[in-house]
Amino acid sequence: MPEVKICQIGDHRTISFASEELARYLKDMTGEKVQVKCQEAYDPPDRDALWVGTVDSFPGILIPTVKDSRFDDAIYIKVEGGKGIISGVNPRSVLLAVYRYLTQLGCRWVRPGKDGEFIPRVNLIAASMEVSEAASYRHRGICIEGAVSYQHVRDMIEWAPKVGFNGYFIQFREGYTFFDRWYSHKGNPFREPEDFSAEKARELVAMLADEIKRRDLLYHAVGHGWTCEPLGLPGLGWDYPPPAELPPSVTQYLALINGERKLWQGIPLNTNLCYSNSEVRHLIIQEISDYLQKHPEIDVLHFWLADGSNNQCECEECRKARPSDFYVRMLNELDELLTAENINTRIVFLIYVDLLWPPESEYIKNPDRFILMFAPITRTYSRPFTPEASLPALPPYERNHLSFPRNVEENVAFLRAWQGIFQGDSFDFDYHYMWDHYNDPGYIQIARVLHSDIRHLGDIGLNGYMSCQTQRAFFPTGLGMVVMGWSLWNKELDFKEIAKDYFRAAFGPDWHECYEYLKRLSELFDPVYLRGEKPETNQEAAESLSKIPEVIEEFRPIIEKNANLTNRCQAASWNYLRHHADICRYLAGALEARARGSWDTAFQWWERLKAMAWEREDALNQVLDVWLFIRTLEPKFRGEPKIPS
Repeated sequence: MPEVKICQIGDHRTISFASEELARYLKDMTGEKVQVKCQEAYDPPDRDALWVGTVDSFPGILIPTVKDSRFDDAIYIKVEGGKGIISGVNPRSVLLAVYRYLTQLGCRWVRPGKDGEFIPRVNLIAASMEVSEAASYRHRGICIEGAVSYQHVRDMIEWAPKVGFNGYFIQFREGYTFFDRWYSHKGNPFREPEDFSAEKARELVAMLADEIKRRDLLYHAVGHGWTCEPLGLPGLGWDYPPPAELPPSVTQYLALINGERKLWQGIPLNTNLCYSNSEVRHLIIQEISDYLQKHPEIDVLHFWLADGSNNQCECEECRKARPSDFYVRMLNELDELLTAENINTRIVFLIYVDLLWPPESEYIKNPDRFILMFAPITRTYSRPFTPEASLPALPPYERNHLSFPRNVEENVAFLRAWQGIFQGDSFDFDYHYMWDHYNDPGYIQIARVLHSDIRHLGDIGLNGYMSCQTQRAFFPTGLGMVVMGWSLWNKELDFKEIAKDYFRAAFGPDWHECYEYLKRLSELFDPVYLRGEKPETNQEAAESLSKIPEVIEEFRPIIEKNANLTNRCQAASWNYLRHHADICRYLAGALEARARGSWDTAFQWWERLKAMAWEREDALNQVLDVWLFIRTLEPKFRGEPKIPS
């Protein structure tokens, strides 16, 4: 085949990057030399090339209309024999179109990192395709959580657009707590802590923000912290030590609870303020404005109140309205200030725990400024969203004595109540891969629930999904993450077809046996039991869990047979599965003992499992967040009778 020629229109940074990515992968796929040229405009006579640019560079092409070309994505691909057009409605969409073209050619990205790339050999002359699509949902993002290194986050940012994501969210101003967990190697007795500081975290965030903007991804930022940073209290994390003593100039603004104005449980990040106080509201909105003037790279700023729940001010003035009334009042005041200062950044407001109850008198005056974020953190993942279900009435709001909804219908009822006063942009901020995937060690059932949830987002009035999660949710597979990306792009995709495509690329010839094995593990571990929705001492669960060791040992010969495949991606997948089998063997032992009421035995199994996970962290750190895995599952083995520490 002759040399492959790529003509890039314009010098936008992301389009240049898209052209570089296209060239890099095509070189690997064809073995041919690939040339990239920068052109000022489309030159129709020069058709012997792949042309890369935004749709306005190509007159006459038909692409779906989008509502807002800065935030929405649509792609256009018309290529025949290695020649044609790869385009999108914005630079980010051009990059997404490049990855879609490569996907159509057979590339797959089964997890972040080089060992997650399945790159086939192809003959471009024989490959033709035509695609003209808009994404099903505007918001398709991933949020930092868990314990992370710079490389973990960078790898996720690099991977995300390859499977259709368009945004990344770095929580807090410097993401300190997430990085510190990794660099301090919290809890791992086999690793020495590394020096780390808030200043270093800021440096890492600046570098990661540059990677986000390089891809023109929508950069979401901050979230919690606006209720403490304006008072000079660092919002670095939930376990960051507070000042020894607060001055009266600070305590006067804190929420009055049980007759005292003090830090809620000693945590600045969880401490609400006296929002009926106009000085408090002014401090917060001025801080947000000042921050945005210093950070124009932020596309979407999250303005949340304090974390925690049942921690709202009980003073006489605050009792006159719900917290959501004061919140919406503050949002309107913020919009007025940002408008006056010509700052056009979109602002996310959060409906979550105490704020699930909508305001009774206030309303948002400029809906175009704001994005509603629905965060059903207390929901169950045993059932997906069911839009056709009848919704219950909301329980009464009782300040600081609230219980929060667990079932899906109750959560959606709160969303509906908010939608009665706000019909603007919105998305689901959910936690499938924060904790719950550890309740499904096979990863199949949680991926199915996620797929159904995403399919129904539009039916419950939401325009996308931001996943609050560990960055390393790829153990044993990245099925759920690929389901997330692809389904957010096209909600009509079938789960079984996604799974078949994923497992073929990730595992090779024995992919179907692998899928059935992991499906069986999902069934036997019984996520409903692990979620605590069945009694801890449970004979049925014990019998199910007792079958897992035999299932694992029967499958081990297939793992060993495939662990040395010549394809690097597939060999790595099987080797991760080998570690996964060992860990599941110990986890099944711990859970079976627990289900039989043998707490001492359960604790012994768990301690052996923890040691194994810590010892193997170097081998597994790209796919398993050991810190979060242990932190999530350990409470299951601390029951009665009392286990010695």
